Amino acid sequence: MKHKIIQHHHQLLQDKIDVFRDMIASLTEDAQNDAKGSAGDKHETALSMMHIEQEKLNHKLTEVLTQKSILDKINPNHVSTKIALGSLVKANQMVLFISAALPKITIDNTSIIAVSPQSPLGATLMGNEVGFEFEINGSKFIIQEIT
Repeated sequence: MKHKIIQHHHQLLQDKIDVFRDMIASLTEDAQNDAKGSAGDKHETALSMMHIEQEKLNHKLTEVLTQKSILDKINPNHVSTKIALGSLVKANQMVLFISAALPKITIDNTSIIAVSPQSPLGATLMGNEVGFEFEINGSKFIIQEIT
């Protein structure tokens, strides 16, 4: 199951990386084309706006690359009795994957929520074992399985 989760998240992240890189390349090309045929204040404003947008995209790309590097560190074959990076945690009807804050996915009719170890929930779970109880929005959960 972990192999499928990691593979699915890798594909989602690679798709995002490709989109951001394409958008950045397009903005760079537009800026170069605009520089060849324009002059004056409107030109400077347009270039400035393109540069700001490019910086935003570069920041988002960096975030996604960071998420991918976290995912790359996870060994899907490693199993621990304590929750750590890469653990798949089953609690009540919920399945959590301790990795990076990534979109919720469904694999084999099971919803998986990716949680960062630095998030409040991730920090609460880290280092705990089967039987640990925690609460989310007033609902109590008990860790039933760690893989």
